[in-house]
Amino acid sequence: MKLEYPAPRRCDCTETLHSHQVEDPYRWMEDPDAAETQEYVNAQNKITMPYLEECCVKKVFHEKLVDLFDFPKQGCPFKRGDKFYYNFNSGLQNQYVLHQQDTPDSPGEVFLDPNTLSEDGTISSGCTRFSEDGKIMAYTLSVSGSDWKTIKFMRTDTKEELEDVLEHVKFSCLSWTHDNKGLFYNKYPKADTSDLGTETNSNIHQKLYYHRLVHLNQRTCCVWNFLRNLIGCRDVKYLTVVRYC
Repeated sequence: MKLEYPAPRRCDCTETLHSHQVEDPYRWMEDPDAAETQEYVNAQNKITMPYLEECCVKKVFHEKLVDLFDFPKQGCPFKRGDKFYYNFNSGLQNQYVLHQQDTPDSPGEVFLDPNTLSEDGTISSGCTRFSEDGKIMAYTLSVSGSDWKTIKFMRTDTKEELEDVLEHVKFSCLSWTHDNKGLFYNKYPKADTSDLGTETNSNIHQKLYYHRLVHLNQRTCCVWNFLRNLIGCRDVKYLTVVRYC
């Protein structure tokens, strides 16, 4: 089979880097939302997808990978408050399911199942942090592998979702205060694009925020504003801010 690939346009883009002229003829491809970029990707897919569909070993590889991944997997248990938790995957679930136990020997109950949050199973739960008394869990959700997160909160005794929702979060810590009334987290200014996760511009001006839970009179305030990324951690009496370049 002879494959004829689409010829990409070369532009006259040049850039001076460390006193050297560097050509970048395909700079226009860095905009994934541009009509020209999408047209070029579609032209490539018209060649690639039929070839992969007709591949004689595709089924063999698929069956082998399914066989290798299809076994129960369980994470290490941990205790928060008076409850025990562990992550479990029955075999081929897209996301691990967080289970809750009263004792290490009691049956585990589903506490948070990200697989139920979308039809295709692409919403994942990343960072989880429990308040020091173990009564509330803060957790992040990500759609389709995006670095952008949404922070939500859940009661550990009733599994009730709180109305607090924090958005535009990226590369963030989750650090509860000792009084269990709120937490510190990081966020960026609201993005200009509605399709978070495909943008190619740099994320700058990350800020450290403190959020007090809604039922305790909601209040979100900016604690620190840096020109570089930062992560906040808690100490006994002080808030320690660590800046990463």
